[in-house]
Amino acid sequence: MSWFSSLKAKFAPSQEVKEEEIQKVLQNYCLPNSENLLKDRISQVNLQGQILQLTINTHPSEAEQLQQIHDELADALEKCGIQELNLHVIQQKTGQAASGCGSQQHGESEHSCSSQPKTEAGNLPPVVDASAKPEPVEADPNNPPIQKAAPQQRDVPKHPRIQHVILVSSGKGGVGKSTTTVNLALGLQKLGLKVGVLDADIYGPSIPTMLGNAGQTPLIENEQFVPLDAYGMPVLSIGHLTGDNNTPVAWRGPKATGALMQLFNQTLWPELDVLMIDMPPGTGDIQLTLAQRIPVSGAVIVTTPQNVALLDATKGIELFNRMQIPVLGVVENMSTHICSNCGFEERIFGVGGGDKISEQYHIPLLGRLPLNAQIRENADKGEPSVVAMDDAHDSYMAIAEQLLKCIEKLPKTDKDQNRIF
Repeated sequence: MSWFSSLKAKFAPSQEVKEEEIQKVLQNYCLPNSENLLKDRISQVNLQGQILQLTINTHPSEAEQLQQIHDELADALEKCGIQELNLHVIQQKTGQAASGCGSQQHGESEHSCSSQPKTEAGNLPPVVDASAKPEPVEADPNNPPIQKAAPQQRDVPKHPRIQHVILVSSGKGGVGKSTTTVNLALGLQKLGLKVGVLDADIYGPSIPTMLGNAGQTPLIENEQFVPLDAYGMPVLSIGHLTGDNNTPVAWRGPKATGALMQLFNQTLWPELDVLMIDMPPGTGDIQLTLAQRIPVSGAVIVTTPQNVALLDATKGIELFNRMQIPVLGVVENMSTHICSNCGFEERIFGVGGGDKISEQYHIPLLGRLPLNAQIRENADKGEPSVVAMDDAHDSYMAIAEQLLKCIEKLPKTDKDQNRIF
């Protein structure tokens, strides 16, 4: 077993509840000895943590199969992260009294099956009047239904050692988002902030290469990662855990988001003013996870003047607006190119793209960056422009100064004085 495999076994993100897989199980399960699908019998589904409560309608003739249904569902759902299944079964009314365990004098009965040890019959839930046309059932104040509300950014607890989390995002790949992330982080550090970097691009991590620590792996203390150092900044990426640049991370969405949450929560981050998170392109699982489960102070959008990039960038802005995450500004990358031979300036990717987004969404244009070969060369060497002091240094520092002004306007959280670490 490789070092990475043994580490994955210890910090397995597979413990995450896989909601898409749960939905597939419930949609595809066929009731025993029939062609009836379970999904047609479900009247209520509630999920809280790793506990699933399921209410289904059955007929008296299916009473002997209830335990089989529960056991088969519990086995299938356990693979999706469900540790406890509470199956609430309502038998439909018939002309004759229902037979079997739990039958009532009115011909209806209600059964409950759970993954937990069985209790006495006297502890079963009260009988509910169910018929082909069910009437509204009054809520039981002693046994309220379990509801799962979508997490809101305002409800996410703040990290005890990180003042602000800033996302650097783009609607599409190839616009220079990761290069912008590392240079802005180094720029903010030069301006006096304590800055860290987290690479959230699980499938295509490039931060290790750009910061010159590719191939290094973090130490583990008390089941927590110790971030690596890069130019005085604490840094961590999934690329540091694979140990090389050749190992692909072929994970489905729930596993990738679980790994990201562990990189954020199970890392010994020092006291930081800002944690810069390099986002993957697009608006998928990882973006939603970050927006709902990590305390984000704001986002920076990186785009090029090209219309295709602008269309995708607006989708990212719309996502952050819906998730109540303020967009601090836009960075227009590859804005202009100056020929190294003749000095001719050419706007290869168009003109005014950053201005359009800025005006449309009333957010500041933090600055423009040139299309310069030195940026790429120094990033490939692990010496970003702010460190190498190349021709783009001043441009990055000017954007970092504008970003700092935006950060200073953000509300600050007071540190819990009762904490001892």
